[in-house]
This record gives sequence, C-alpha cells and structure tokens, in this order.
Amino acid sequence: MSNNQTPAAFISGLFETHLRVANLERSMRFYEEVLGLQLGVKDEARRGAIYWVGGWGRAFLGLWEKPPNKDFRPWRKDEILKEHLSFRVAPENLDRAIAALKRKGVEVRNNSGERTDVPNVFAWMPAAAVFFDDPDGHLLELLAMLPGKPKPEIGVVSLEEWNRLHGSLAEPERGA
Repeated sequence: MSNNQTPAAFISGLFETHLRVANLERSMRFYEEVLGLQLGVKDEARRGAIYWVGGWGRAFLGLWEKPPNKDFRPWRKDEILKEHLSFRVAPENLDRAIAALKRKGVEVRNNSGERTDVPNVFAWMPAAAVFFDDPDGHLLELLAMLPGKPKPEIGVVSLEEWNRLHGSLAEPERGA
C-alpha cells in the first residue's frame, strides 16, 4: 500500500446528507408516503428525522426543521436554502420509479424543467435522470447509471435519443 494515496482511495460512497425543511411533519409525510423511505429515527427535541436510503445501514437522509437547534452548528441562518440530492436507481427500475412518483401526484421534469416522463441522459457519465421537488422546493433526482462508455461529445439527450445513438440499451417499457 502506498503512503501517497489520497483519502478518495478509501472512500466507497456517500453515506449521509441533510436538508432543512419548513415543516417537519409535512416533509416526513412526503419522504415516507410519497417516496416510501424507511424512518430510522425521529428526534422531536431537535426537530429532526433520519431516513434510511437504499435500506438499513446503506445511506441516510436527515431532515431538520428550521430554525435549527442551537446545538446543531452547521446551519446558522434561519432561511431554507434550496438544495439538490440524487437517489440512485437501477436502470431497469427507472421507469417504474417514475411511474410510482406520478401515481403519487409528483410532477416529474427533465433537467431543463420541462414536464416529462422521459429521462435525460448525461452522456459524459452516462446516466439517465429525472427531477422533482420535495415540499420545500429541494430539487430531488432519480438517477440510473447506464451501461456503456461515456460519450461527452453527445451532451445531454433524451433516453430515447441515447438509445438511438448508442444502441446498447433497449428502450425501456413506459408506464410499467
């Protein structure tokens, strides 16, 4: 083992992230009833809730009601900053996840903000993605890494266009 390795050589993933919310109970309903995340713990005293993402022990999302508890130092201001986070989805489940969001009344958009159920592909990765908002306007994303080599020269295209140009991923069935 080399002594000049960077910390990234030992990092295997992102474990947690946190969002500030205006109303904890409203946000809990969204993350539980709409997204179906599993509640790990609710901290009534600090007005927070932590949800498991991808199953117990894989990753978590903390929601913290403003104003923040004085003992929780990362946030010093009273406003809610609009944040962005992405949930990883297997490519074969992306259409079903989109359909599930739509059944819950969630507006799904592409990266240009247009309503659609057709994911965009960021060809430099490559990954297919759609976007939606939580009750506080945080930009949430469903993202599926795609097979094949990155093609940054393509830019951002619809999944349909990616499939036409790339040819290695069959068009998924819509509305499943």
